[in-house]
Amino acid sequence: MKMKLILSTAVLFFVGGHLVEAQKTKRDTIPQDTKIDEIVVVAYGSQKRETMVGSNTEVKAKQFADRPITSIGQALDGASAGVKVSTGTGQPGSSPSIQIRGIGSYGITTNPLYVVDGTIYTGSLAAINPNDIASFNILKDAASTSLYGSAAANGVVLITTKSGRKGKDAFNFSMSTGAVGRSIPEYDRVNVYQYYPLIWESIRNGRMTSIPGTTIADANAYATAQLISGVLKTNVFNVPDNQLVVNGVLNPDAKLKYTDLDWQKPLMNTGFRQNYELNYSGGSNTTTYFSSVGYTNETGYLIKSDFERFTARLKVDSQVKSWLKLGTSISGVSSNGNNSVEGVDNNSAYINPYRWTRTMGPIYSPYAHDPNTFATLYDSAGNIVYDPGSARGADAAAGRNVIQETLLNKDLSKNYYIISRAYAEIKVDPYLTLSTNAGYDIRNNRRSTYGNKIIGDAAPGGSAEKYSFTEQTFTWNQLLNYKRKFGDHNFEFLLGHENYKFMYEYLYGYKKGQIVDDNDELINFVTPATLTSRTDNYRKEGVFSRLNYDYKSKYLLSGSIRWDGSSRFAKDVRWDSFWSVGAGWRLKGEEFLSNSNLISELKLRGSYGEVGNDRTDSYYMYKSTYTLGYNNAQEPGILFGFLADPSITWEANKQTDVGIDFGFLNNRITGSVEYYNRVTGDLIFPVPLPVSAGVPDNTISRNVGTMYNRGFEFSINADVIKTQNFTWNINANASTLKNQVTELTDGITEIINGTKKVSVGHSIYDYWLRQWYGVDPADGSPLFLVADAFANTTAADIRTVNGQKVTTNFNKAKYDYSGTAIPDLFGSFGTAITYKQWSLSAMFTYQLGGKTYDSNYAALMSAYSQGGALSTDILDRWTTPGQITDVPALNSSTYTSSNAGNSSRWLVSSDFITFRQATLSYNFTPETLSQLGVSGLRILVSGENLWSKTARKGLEPAQAANGTASNRYTPARVVTIGFNVSF
Repeated sequence: MKMKLILSTAVLFFVGGHLVEAQKTKRDTIPQDTKIDEIVVVAYGSQKRETMVGSNTEVKAKQFADRPITSIGQALDGASAGVKVSTGTGQPGSSPSIQIRGIGSYGITTNPLYVVDGTIYTGSLAAINPNDIASFNILKDAASTSLYGSAAANGVVLITTKSGRKGKDAFNFSMSTGAVGRSIPEYDRVNVYQYYPLIWESIRNGRMTSIPGTTIADANAYATAQLISGVLKTNVFNVPDNQLVVNGVLNPDAKLKYTDLDWQKPLMNTGFRQNYELNYSGGSNTTTYFSSVGYTNETGYLIKSDFERFTARLKVDSQVKSWLKLGTSISGVSSNGNNSVEGVDNNSAYINPYRWTRTMGPIYSPYAHDPNTFATLYDSAGNIVYDPGSARGADAAAGRNVIQETLLNKDLSKNYYIISRAYAEIKVDPYLTLSTNAGYDIRNNRRSTYGNKIIGDAAPGGSAEKYSFTEQTFTWNQLLNYKRKFGDHNFEFLLGHENYKFMYEYLYGYKKGQIVDDNDELINFVTPATLTSRTDNYRKEGVFSRLNYDYKSKYLLSGSIRWDGSSRFAKDVRWDSFWSVGAGWRLKGEEFLSNSNLISELKLRGSYGEVGNDRTDSYYMYKSTYTLGYNNAQEPGILFGFLADPSITWEANKQTDVGIDFGFLNNRITGSVEYYNRVTGDLIFPVPLPVSAGVPDNTISRNVGTMYNRGFEFSINADVIKTQNFTWNINANASTLKNQVTELTDGITEIINGTKKVSVGHSIYDYWLRQWYGVDPADGSPLFLVADAFANTTAADIRTVNGQKVTTNFNKAKYDYSGTAIPDLFGSFGTAITYKQWSLSAMFTYQLGGKTYDSNYAALMSAYSQGGALSTDILDRWTTPGQITDVPALNSSTYTSSNAGNSSRWLVSSDFITFRQATLSYNFTPETLSQLGVSGLRILVSGENLWSKTARKGLEPAQAANGTASNRYTPARVVTIGFNVSF
């Protein structure tokens, strides 16, 4: 079977053959002389897998095609060893955060570079329809990524979209529909009957502490008197306030006046997802085409959160002449939706529904009630009346109502995308190919927000905001590829040049003072508060080259280099080179293994190289800037905004990779083992400056640090059973990671940021916290290890417990390193089973080791809650001298130490296992389908985020790589049913 391979950065073709998808081929059923080499997409081209020396994981469309995902980023979770995914939120259309082989930087982006059909893509992943993707490749080492130079330090994800195939036209339609729910359960919290006595106990204990000599009887009476009028403000039982809790016991005759005390139920319910896909493809001997349209509509389990997307795509490739191939593709995308509150950025805000439905005390109703009949109140139009919060405690968002505000406020986004690609390929002679690729993407985002005038931040006037930005990117590269074989020697030489242009235009307006109802356009508001705009430009140019050599596909060599210039840096430091060298030895090609029936593949490979990172927060890092808009009436004013270091330059990432790829029993068992070492130099850190310098934030960004990421990666795939009617496949991957800062210069010895401290010899994700010791069994006091400065003092808040110097004052606590957020091991495992027409696939992700700083839990463990919710763990509080517990006594006088943040008390294991996804499908037989006039029909049920096991109910350890928790929209569980039909 004679085949001729033509390469393009956009598509892979076989003239007279088919698109190669060798992983789908049963190798043991193909005669030896007709085996097809597996071709893998690489930077600016493609290559036989057996001759590769880099780390390149390929994921085909069939591995994620049936999953109810909105973004291809979701398919990266568990797809490859070394890829750490921080799960996206439950907001429909959101994408996860990705880290490849550790933490690439401290102060600038750690996200990988995305390349779509040969050109750089910087838009939203939610704009790419997963059903239009043929495969994606994860490039992890310098040998694989160095041709992308200054953008490749954090790895590269190559996305290849679907193309048409020569032969009979194909028409496919698929649809799915299903339910969207919450995947992470809520923390367990005490109920209304338990709550009042707990707060009473805190008041009573605090009274005895603050006024020594107070009798228990007097303290009890004081707590009873203060419980409602002084602290909680609301009594939901039908007994007088001074009889509600007596001597620490809830009045047994107390009955609830109303029961609508649940703040989550009105906001969180079951959402709905529907997806429809239609594609048509085919081709002749010279031209192929692929077209598709898609529609996705998902409403989240939180009200007023949804995502709607329309996509349309056309891709055409044509062999115009024997020496000329042309191709183009264009995608149009329109998406819109209601945005939920971003929990990370609004962690403690009164408008955060996740915080206030979690931390609202179980004694408050969101609705107003008649003071005499206790019936729920409705206005004249029949609408329920919400409680304005005037009778709530200090910890219960007094004066606010997050349910009412969520319903009245608005936050809507509309996005419009054009994603276009074009290429031309000229075959100069049998060995030399010239090609050019161009990509132009444009995104227009329009966002409108409305703050209601009834309750909340914008009351009583109301407010409106309008955001608009346009992003445009243009990439153009020119490639010369020379490929020739001399006997058993194979050479491939690539020379290329690339231009990249990015432009960002932003407009924002904000007005207050609403005139008429039901109109949130800016013209309907009186007072302009803000009107601003800006334009950013970014340019990059690169020249690159690669040389690959192999001898009989046994001895492999590869080298590449790229020179990049970036407009982010000053002219004298703007250009730099990035390079790699790699080598491999394919032992299977040696005579001593060539006839082995046991070993079907064995290859040793290694690489070393340097790539860069210029993706800083500012496009003008070398320029000191001033901020406009600080005017005084009619007098103009500007403010010093940013102090620059003109010599600032790239972060450089030096990478070493050593691996072994293996296959046994005719590749029934395949896998790899790899070790990598990434050393990032010239880390950009904010260097502290004296306050007297008058510099914004008292810092200047400079290249001052070095750190490494190193670890092992393991992956295995095995066909355990493989018969005509039954197959069983298992797969797994595992990764380790060690991160450490090895150098800080420019006078920096440490950088403390929140719960972390960066210093030499430690990871940037190591915790720096107050050292929690425990609870004093004698009196229930919270105890911390005492700081050295106070260890020899005789203050009343310093004591010795079990021979250890401790303090009850959190301000005198010792700070020290307290573990790390980085896990010891993480990865995934899964299985795929087929029996006749039935198929079942499943995947689990897991993490072992590392710690999470659970601030959400800390908020539920207050020793003196003034209307805030409490975890059921508070029931284990200290109450009796000699009691051994890890929960301090409830005490309104000492609660600040018990509740102290930045404490090792709030660390919890990050171990988890998640049932990430599963799909069950049934394929109808050709005999059945022949009667229906269709060529294929499959029905299926699929689910995402089906189950998780964590160290604590409510904990979400995968939400952030740095181990912190926030009151955010937790990921959704999605279960759908659907079908695919082909004609």
